[in-house]
Amino acid sequence: MAEMRTRTEHDSMGPVAVPENALWGAQTQRAIDNFQFSELRFPRAFLRALGLVKASAAHANRELGVLGAPVADAVAAAAERVAAGEVDDAFAVDVFQTGSGTSTNMNANEVIARLASDASGQTVHPNDHVNASQSSNDVIPTTIHVAALLAVEEALLPALTSLGQGIRTRAGTLAEHVKTGRTHLMDAMPVRLDQEAGAWATQIELSAERLRATLPRLCELAQGGTAVGSGVNAPEGFAKAFCEALSERTGQSFTPARDTFAALACQDTAVELSGQLRALAVAQMKIANDLRWMNSGPLAGLGEIALPAIQPGSSIMPGKVNPVLPEAVCMVAAQVMGNDVTVGVAGQSGSFQLNVMLPVIAYNLLQSIALQAAACEALEPVIAGFEVRAETLVRALERNPILVTALNREIGYDKGAAIAKRAYAEGRNVLDVALEDSGLSEERLRELLDPRGLTG
Repeated sequence: MAEMRTRTEHDSMGPVAVPENALWGAQTQRAIDNFQFSELRFPRAFLRALGLVKASAAHANRELGVLGAPVADAVAAAAERVAAGEVDDAFAVDVFQTGSGTSTNMNANEVIARLASDASGQTVHPNDHVNASQSSNDVIPTTIHVAALLAVEEALLPALTSLGQGIRTRAGTLAEHVKTGRTHLMDAMPVRLDQEAGAWATQIELSAERLRATLPRLCELAQGGTAVGSGVNAPEGFAKAFCEALSERTGQSFTPARDTFAALACQDTAVELSGQLRALAVAQMKIANDLRWMNSGPLAGLGEIALPAIQPGSSIMPGKVNPVLPEAVCMVAAQVMGNDVTVGVAGQSGSFQLNVMLPVIAYNLLQSIALQAAACEALEPVIAGFEVRAETLVRALERNPILVTALNREIGYDKGAAIAKRAYAEGRNVLDVALEDSGLSEERLRELLDPRGLTG
């Protein structure tokens, strides 16, 4: 195999051999060589936000006279190409790298400098021009906030809204079906299917509310704090000008952090968002498991519903069909819960003026958002398309001894318990046993034991 052709780049540590056609420079190459822990790279959502941050910084630097218009415009145009995803393959640094994300910041600076130089015919320097008025220590925390906010606003919240509305719509078609309720996985008082599904919708709606409550804190950005929060090497007004430029580019309302020292030293808002995502994962797993249980059988399980059959379920058992999409959603939820543990541990790694686990926070947070949006989209057709097995619901309901609870005020708890136990032991309907043992008339018993009347 022919030896790879290289060129020589220089940084403050000396010369480095870089692949001849690579857009990056010396510092990126050192990071590629140093960090070879995994195949994980920053996702598109992060690179988009990083490009937007760099373009907005160039705009602010031009406005405040830090950079001349030709250089600033060239930097902004190149950064917008990064944001648009034109050069994603130029971001080759492992997620597991320097804890500040300096390697990825310099990756962006070098790529943008190369693109800007080639397009404008000027010499654009990665540090002096692209990184002007910035530090990795404020760029990466800012990018985390921007990427997470845009991902939540543009992908996750719409998916949640659609799922919540889809469940509400389906619930509206299920009011005629009354089923045995279950607590502790044991028979309980009856509920209507629209009540059960409506509870799922409420879980999704509340999850969206919790996420929206976190967004204002994501809008507060560390940019302008530079190295330690003091803003060294950034001109007066940079944070404000930067946020205005970024807000115009994204349509969001970004503001400077109320305390740049805190914005660099901690990642509490990222931890908060991760916690909200974990709460959503809990809801998604609960809904998916309810669907799995209701679909179980169909002969030896509950068999209350039949989920849409989308693929064969077994390599050895012909005709078997499994609840594969709810299972996949459960795995997504488990992954998100694990990601939340990682983000929480990483959030504790803010020693003095800087958190040093920024890359892994970014990766896990954005992975969770993307996975959960996809999980919502997967659940929607499952809930819209399941078939109700009405005969199974009625058959179980008629033999449910817990219906005797409705007689408590008429005959007392102890007598009701005796009727329930006898009905269960003899495999008879509660109504038949109650006619013999309760002392109440058949008309009154039918009124009290009507399952639909007991659903509220």
